Amino acid sequence: MISEPTLPADLRALFAGGADTGRALPVPLPPGRAVVPEEGDPERPAFWLSDAPAPAGLWTRLRAEHTRSGLWPVLLDSLDDEDEEYRPWGNGEVLPDEMSSPGEHDPAALLADWWAASTGEDPEDELTPAERAAITAPFGRTWPGLAPTPAVGADPERIADGLAEQLVAGHPSIRLGLVAAERGADVPTVVGWTGPTNHTGDTAEVSAVLRSWEDRFGARVVGLGFSTLVLSVAAPPTTRESAMAVAAEHFAFCPDNVWQGEPPNTLAAYADRLVNDHSWTFWWD
Repeated sequence: MISEPTLPADLRALFAGGADTGRALPVPLPPGRAVVPEEGDPERPAFWLSDAPAPAGLWTRLRAEHTRSGLWPVLLDSLDDEDEEYRPWGNGEVLPDEMSSPGEHDPAALLADWWAASTGEDPEDELTPAERAAITAPFGRTWPGLAPTPAVGADPERIADGLAEQLVAGHPSIRLGLVAAERGADVPTVVGWTGPTNHTGDTAEVSAVLRSWEDRFGARVVGLGFSTLVLSVAAPPTTRESAMAVAAEHFAFCPDNVWQGEPPNTLAAYADRLVNDHSWTFWWD
């Protein structure tokens, strides 16, 4: 009887205690290393990072083995294509020890609070109250609540695999990461990603919302950059009305998507771009 290959030491170290609990990864990996955070436990790496750009097709093969390996693949982009340190990944510019647990947070309450904070009065704002309300019309300052859960869409894993291949083909420098996470939504928290730090200092709050989107829209975490997040979406909104409800969640989650996105910078224009879109990208200033 031929036994499955167990995880090498650098991958076992990603799990609490570094114990071998029967996990296996029968997929050959390119050269890479386990990355230890600049701050935190020097014996506990946060993730594994390939030394070179991600090969085509590998993300899909690793995603298919997640149940056996316990490792979720993620495509990691750097702050700058010419960044020798490949920040924040190559130099361990992450803070996993400072994050709470996604299960401690209510995604609906988080989104409502963020909406209130982003639509409220700002003494440094150059916009008038009427101009600010127009950005989030027809909702204004009133939180509309969570978007309804749509009907089952395409297979979430197939959509994620397709987006991963697009990212690898379109971003030749993008590298492969492996994270010891039970689900993709938890990846930003497990690695200690600080991309949305100007919006929230606890990335577990981001993961709590991502868990909700996984369940409701078949969303999957595919890529992370210095301050960007890329999701595949199996069940995107298919009408203008449903897109407006989803756009409200996006605005609460990442207001910079609307404020500093493609003009015109209104929720309605942003919603138009969400209709039948199987990928969602977020960027925090």
